[in-house]
Amino acid sequence: MTQKQANLILATVSMGWGTSYIFMKLCVDTVSPLTIIALRFGIAFIVMMAIFFKKMIRIDAKTLKYSAIVGALLFGIFLALLYGMKNTTASSAGFLTSTTVILVPILQAFITRKRPSNKIISGVLVVSIGLAFLTIRDDFIFANGSLYCLAAAFLYAVHIVVTNHFARGVDALKLGIFQLGFTCLYATIGTFIFETPVLPHEAIHWFALLGLALISSAYGFVMQTIAQQYTTPESTGFLFSFEPIFSAVFAYLFLHEIMGLQGYIGALLILAGVFIANSISKKQFLLKEIKL
Repeated sequence: MTQKQANLILATVSMGWGTSYIFMKLCVDTVSPLTIIALRFGIAFIVMMAIFFKKMIRIDAKTLKYSAIVGALLFGIFLALLYGMKNTTASSAGFLTSTTVILVPILQAFITRKRPSNKIISGVLVVSIGLAFLTIRDDFIFANGSLYCLAAAFLYAVHIVVTNHFARGVDALKLGIFQLGFTCLYATIGTFIFETPVLPHEAIHWFALLGLALISSAYGFVMQTIAQQYTTPESTGFLFSFEPIFSAVFAYLFLHEIMGLQGYIGALLILAGVFIANSISKKQFLLKEIKL
């Protein structure tokens, strides 16, 4: 697989994840977050195991360890995101989570111990202003739902960086599938400890859960893991910046959500900051590819 093909796959993943905010919004008000996570990732894991059963029979301890780690990150991401969506719109959640894109190069800078570029710093400043528009209410109090979404964004950035490292050391397909299983396991344990397990009763909830399981989880996270072997964390983050655009469009079409003037200004600023922050790393990577 070439870097261009990998990026194309990641773009389709971004589109698929744009639908996830709609599906989560349909469930979150009546189905508990832990139950949503357990069913979503459980169904995805079963489906992917059935498709790739012959390849999944043999598994080594290293792959299981890596899968347990990235599965824990996924669990944290969606637990925070679902709690956040209880108090914010699907559109806002999509743009708040898109701050992952500026967090990835910042994390990379800490890892490599190099100062972030001026464009990344500028992007962070623009995004920060956009976040203020999206998250601060008229009484100048941060919305709790927005803070949960920002926590999910940070964990998401860590997941991208860690996955990029792990996918180069083990079978990426196995890593992508087993992380789904571990995420389901953590959520199932949490459900029995903190809740009374109850399956959804409404058809719309099962429709949303199947959409989350098959489109966002089974396809999205497995293909992300495979494609990330052939591209950089920065490029991955750049392509994922399209996710909030898809989420806003889908939320408008199917949920009839309107963010309001302040919300749209914040969303545009976040999007602008995302592109500013990632333009330098993408260009540098392409120049390196040409030289090679």
